Amino acid sequence: MSSRRRIPGWLAGIIGAVVIVAAWWLLSVTIYTPAPGTTFTPVPSPFAVFAQLFADGPAAYWGFFSVTINEAFIGYLWGNGLALLLAATVLLAPKIETVVVQIAVVTYCLPIVAVGGIAIVVLGGAKEAGDPSKTAIFLAALVVFFTTVVGALLGFRSADPASLDVVRVFGGGRFTQLRKVRLIAALPAILNALQIAVPTAFLGAVLGEYMGATDRSVGITLIRLQGQLDSTRVWAVFLLCAVVALVGYGLVGLLARFVTPWVSGRAER
Repeated sequence: MSSRRRIPGWLAGIIGAVVIVAAWWLLSVTIYTPAPGTTFTPVPSPFAVFAQLFADGPAAYWGFFSVTINEAFIGYLWGNGLALLLAATVLLAPKIETVVVQIAVVTYCLPIVAVGGIAIVVLGGAKEAGDPSKTAIFLAALVVFFTTVVGALLGFRSADPASLDVVRVFGGGRFTQLRKVRLIAALPAILNALQIAVPTAFLGAVLGEYMGATDRSVGITLIRLQGQLDSTRVWAVFLLCAVVALVGYGLVGLLARFVTPWVSGRAER
């Protein structure tokens, strides 16, 4: 047995959070101190941000965060659903693989800001206050597409050739191979791609909101707070964005451990 022991994931997360907060505090008290005669600083201390969060309360932030989370979730489902559908179609019709990969690469290389400007003209924003923005949903779907397509294709190709031959010998076609062998082999890669897509979808939704696609959301709230030079609340929103992304990332990670226990249960010997 190896004498080396890995640091538990929860402990590594705590250490990383402590290091980030310590670096944040150090910057706020050294480089980004308020100018003489003013109280404004672009980087308030973490203690001031946490105090502001507690003073405002959850209700002050949930109203607009719920809109953005809803947009990111809808875009997440659309983007990943289309990516998985195209990846599976490639296995049934291998000749279109080049086309699908090229489409995925193009979506990855597109400048999101430019695409968002076009999307707000074509799709528009929210119809009523609090409604999800079509532009934010579209950008959330767009930014997750490439990662899931590539992850799914790599996962499908990792299937055991011997298992595929067994299915073929017993008369199974490509669809049977996909359903009984390739999908099981691809689950770890697909779930990893879906996990990475969670914070990406949230970021895409916020970028869509920056285009003015809604009147109540994280993006438009950040614009208002920046215009008011309220840096403490700006950083509070930043911090909550990170928390939301981490929670979503962790939930999909738990799902991956539950669905693919043969991967998460590996231990070093």
